[in-house]
Amino acid sequence: MDIESIKDIISRQSGLSNTLGMEFLSTPEPDTCKAQMKVNECNRQPFGFLSGGASLALAENLAGVGSLALCPHKIGVGINVSGSHVKPVLEGDTVTATARLLHKGKTLHQWHVEIVNGAGELISTVQVTNYMIQAGKK
Repeated sequence: MDIESIKDIISRQSGLSNTLGMEFLSTPEPDTCKAQMKVNECNRQPFGFLSGGASLALAENLAGVGSLALCPHKIGVGINVSGSHVKPVLEGDTVTATARLLHKGKTLHQWHVEIVNGAGELISTVQVTNYMIQAGKK
């Protein structure tokens, strides 16, 4: 999935994805996109582990980028985000999230996101449902 134009939009905005250090990546598959995030003081809990909330934010933001790439004149807003964390990640490691589109409807997109640590070990799985709205509507 080509998300290069979306990366440019995100880089010019302040927001959660930039605050947490998310880097979005294009993939050759038309229904998949990726993102990386280094675990640091901006996205870890006080004990030095990646915050579960930061993992969910990574997944939701990535699914939103994917939905925008699929429907450039619409915006995907997360209406349901549900995840399970199976392994902790220490500060200094980098996590990679891979989002795969499960369903692309006119108004709903369903994504499955897997997040792995630097060693490729699964740390979280997240389901994201985006509601698609026209760009410019509030």
